[in-house]
Amino acid sequence: QVQLVESGGGLVQAGGSLTLSCEVLGSFYSIHAMGWYRQAPGSQRELVGSIIRDGTTKLLDSVKGRFTISRDNSKNTVDLQMNSLKPDDTAVYYCNTEGVKKYSWSAESDYWGQGTQVTVSS
Repeated sequence: QVQLVESGGGLVQAGGSLTLSCEVLGSFYSIHAMGWYRQAPGSQRELVGSIIRDGTTKLLDSVKGRFTISRDNSKNTVDLQMNSLKPDDTAVYYCNTEGVKKYSWSAESDYWGQGTQVTVSS
């Protein structure tokens, strides 16, 4: 069973920084993509950033230049460094893994963390 354990959310003033961390626990062969989504009240869940195994990243346009996503394949972790936070960044942030294989021949599965609240005060 694969489990995603998130940490690092909290309350911060506008202009501040937070780092979200996600560790993937369990037995598996490989993970294709790791990333972070967010969902604000009344809004759809959106992709904030993702990183595939070779290090290629993708970031939401509104966070480019402020957020950085990184991944440690040896530790099965993905971090989201968030700088210059704005009130619009307030949301529940979810860790996500795509293309997880239990064995090399296994079908791929996707997993979600439980979410961590990020609140940015003005």
